[in-house]
Amino acid sequence: MTMTTEQAEWFAGTFEKISDNIGQAILGKEDVISLVLTAMLTDGHVLLEDAPGTGKTMLARSLAATVKGTHSRIQFTPDLLPSDVTGVTIYDQRTQEFEFHRGPVFANIVLADEINRASPKTQSALLEVMEEARVTVDGVTYANERPFMVIATQNPIEQAGTYKLPEAQLDRFLIKTSIGYPDRSSTVELLSGAATKDRSGALNPIITTQAIRDMAELATTVHVDGAVLNYIAELAEETRDAHETRLGVSVRGAMAMVRAAKVRAASQGRNYVLPDDVKDLAPHVWTHRLVLDPEAEFAGATTTAVLTRVLAQVGAPRHRAEAPVPVGAATSAGAGGSGDPAARGGSAAAGA
Repeated sequence: MTMTTEQAEWFAGTFEKISDNIGQAILGKEDVISLVLTAMLTDGHVLLEDAPGTGKTMLARSLAATVKGTHSRIQFTPDLLPSDVTGVTIYDQRTQEFEFHRGPVFANIVLADEINRASPKTQSALLEVMEEARVTVDGVTYANERPFMVIATQNPIEQAGTYKLPEAQLDRFLIKTSIGYPDRSSTVELLSGAATKDRSGALNPIITTQAIRDMAELATTVHVDGAVLNYIAELAEETRDAHETRLGVSVRGAMAMVRAAKVRAASQGRNYVLPDDVKDLAPHVWTHRLVLDPEAEFAGATTTAVLTRVLAQVGAPRHRAEAPVPVGAATSAGAGGSGDPAARGGSAAAGA
């Protein structure tokens, strides 16, 4: 069943209310807030890489304050152990049984602060829970409550004493972005309220975790035309074939794009995905998944430049597909009727 127009309008209105509430603490960063909400509504995770003092932790706290759910913060340090993240089994002498004590990862929103300061062994403690929303300790599996989202931060400036996230871990983050410094007017407003150290503390929760689950389920019903699916597949293949890359966009990355594009379309009041949704999300969903060839990187190549070139080379579909388009088929598989909203959207986006 495809999302109705009324449902799309309700989704967009609710999405805007959540964004506006967070925006009371994070001024002038509507685009970043939208990306974080997109990740949350796709059961995805966010990696915030930015300089100190730009509001990375504040953004995570503001989201947690907006949603009526549980949240936790893990300060990653070199001496942090995997059990400090997932939890540990302890023997209770009174009951003569082993009891599992849940770690901070068992929360709806988990802030993994300075994730690259922990050892690779500790970083790997997040692999299972980020992919499957569950944790296995001593052979026993414990499910986490949905929605579940990890917002990880790292400082790109200070690299001493840090451990680079492996590709398998980066691929589990739906979105990688940065907040950046606010504009002049937002900075002045922040300075005028400098006495309030934590602006997220003044936010009131406006949505329940059940409502978030309902929105996430509703977003899956957004229509994605076969031509758009083929467009995503072709873009992913081109990133793998690019001479600068050693590793391109994975199948997980392509699927992540579909899920994110559905939420983006619904957040704008549409029940169908446009090629422009893919173009706008690609720098945030795919850039961190590319691994450059060392020689190309030494010569000055960047993942952003590679992705920009691929987006320019691969033409967006101008018509909807008459039938599901197999991977590798031409993007212009057939012209669709003008009554189909996806067809109208595809043509408009391609001509933009």
